[in-house]
This record gives sequence, structure tokens and C-alpha cells, in this order.
Amino acid sequence: MSDNFQMVYDELQKREQFNYYFLLKESVKTRKRYLEIIQLAYNLATSKVILIDDFYPMIYPLKIRKKADLIQVWHAVGAFKTFGFSRVGKPGGPKPDSLAHRNYTKAIVSSPYVAPFYAEGFGIDVANVIPTGIPRTDVFFDDAYKEAKRAEVYAKHPELVGKKVTLYAPTFRGNGQSSAKFPYKQLDFDALYESLGDHEVFLVKMHPFVKKKCPIPAQYKDKILDFTKYPSVNDLLFVTDLLITDYSSVCFEFALLNKPMLFFCFDLEEYIASRDFYVPYEQFTPGEIVRTTSELIEAMKRHHVGDKVDLTAFTDRFFGDLDGKSTERVAQLVIDCIERKK
Repeated sequence: MSDNFQMVYDELQKREQFNYYFLLKESVKTRKRYLEIIQLAYNLATSKVILIDDFYPMIYPLKIRKKADLIQVWHAVGAFKTFGFSRVGKPGGPKPDSLAHRNYTKAIVSSPYVAPFYAEGFGIDVANVIPTGIPRTDVFFDDAYKEAKRAEVYAKHPELVGKKVTLYAPTFRGNGQSSAKFPYKQLDFDALYESLGDHEVFLVKMHPFVKKKCPIPAQYKDKILDFTKYPSVNDLLFVTDLLITDYSSVCFEFALLNKPMLFFCFDLEEYIASRDFYVPYEQFTPGEIVRTTSELIEAMKRHHVGDKVDLTAFTDRFFGDLDGKSTERVAQLVIDCIERKK
């Protein structure tokens, strides 16, 4: 387990004694055995609370019994690109009569502002969307944790020590995991390398759905490094001075650090046509939008180590409680559901 699942589980372990059942696989491509499916059916039918954190087709045709709750804790923070039923009629979007998501009895979100977007995306009543905050963001309020993770990253990668770190973490292109790709030709590695000083490094962290390796020329790997396989992008944020992304939700977590970010959107119009946003993109981004590698390089030069920005208006909108206690609230929601069902 990791992220929201792990944090909620750990918190519940501190509170009360419950019986837990898990169905965890190494990959979505790993097939479930028949016995596992039978066990899953039994556990779904007898559990008081069912937690999922992503799209889960096997559960959507089921009717959740009155003495149970199906809680979607999701895996992303905030909301700006459309998903679920907000994408009806768009490439990769669901059919209007799809059963997906509709049987959630609860869904957690980061703030009241995004609750209507999730209600629309999941096809559920907004009253069932609970702004508890997102557990995985609690670590951004824990100074000891952040310092420990910085030390861990530097220990694994001493080549980053004393360097200005720029992290490029874009989302994938395509309709989903099976068709995910990224147009590497949009990155001019020659110009990018020439722009980097002796004390600068440029890290690339591709979305895990993108299977094609980033084609960084071998002669540039002293300054341009592929960190795609690094386990946690959030841990990398703690050593990052400047974030470059596009339509990825990583911008929400990074905003909690009040550091600068850039939005490299070479295909903005195409992305709007195929995916679109809940908030007009230019009004949403807490940083400068650039379209080409040359524009990106010029924008990078304007930011220095230790730069701080005031993203209060952004974080206040997309985070309801900036207190690092989201995990406690989600755990309490689970306990309250169990108590009510008694």
C-alpha cells in the first residue's frame, strides 16, 4: 500500500480494532485468480466499509447494501482537468448510461470548492462528497518528515547536493493506461542542456503510465537525469527548486511548498479539445504558461534557488484545511460510517 491507503490504514490502526481484508496486486495487468474473486465477492458482501482509491470496474455493477459504505478516497488532489461523467462525449469518456462510479456512498476531496466537480465526475450527489482533505498531503505540513525525505533523496543521489534542481513532471497523453504516451520531440534536449549552468540539474519524472523511456542523449546525462523510476514524486518535490508540469495534479502538492512552477503546454488547444478543464486553464495555473522549449528556457532563467512565491489564494481555494490533519478526518469518517451502520 501507499499514499492515501497507507496513511488511513495506519491511522485506523491507532484508533480501534477492526478486521481488514486486502486485494492488492503488483500491477493492473496481473490477473486475479478465481479464488481471489470469490474472496473479494464475500468481503464486499460482508464488510461495513469498502475503500478504493481509483477506477475499479469490478465493483460498479454491485448494489452496496444499506449496512455498508463504499468510500472512494481517489488518488489525486484538487480538480481542474475533467474526468468521469464530465467527459461524456469526449474521446475516452464514459457512455451516459455507464455504471462507473455511481455507487459510491462517500467520496473524499481536498476542499468544498472542488466538491461539485467530483460529484459531476462520479455521477453522485454532492452531499456524498466530503471535503476531509487528502491524506497524502499531510506530510507537507510535517517539517521533520520533509527534512528526512530530503536527506533520503540526497543520500541516494549525491549528485543533486548543492545543485539547483528543476523537476519536469508532465502528465501522459492518450485516453488511459493502455494508450498512454508522451511526445518527447517537444523537448529540445540540445538547447536545454546548453542553458544549464554547472550547478543546475534538470530531472525528468514521467507519468508511470508512459512506458517509452525518455530519450536523453548519453552526453547530457550529467545535467539532464531521468528520475521516472524514483518511487515517489512527492519526495522529489522536497528537493525541487522549480517545478515544470502541464496538466498534472502534482501542481497542487507543490503549491503547498510555496515554490515557483512553470506550465509547459505545447498542446494546450488540443488538450482542451480532447479533455478540457473545470476552470479555464489560463485562470487556473499558479505560474507562467510557456509553449516552446526556448520560452521554457527563458522562463527558467528568471527563477533562482530559494525563490518563494505567494500561492495563498490558490491553496485556499483547493485545500479546505491547511492543517496536516486530513488523515485523521478520513479515519474518523470511516469510524463514523461503521458506528452509524450499527
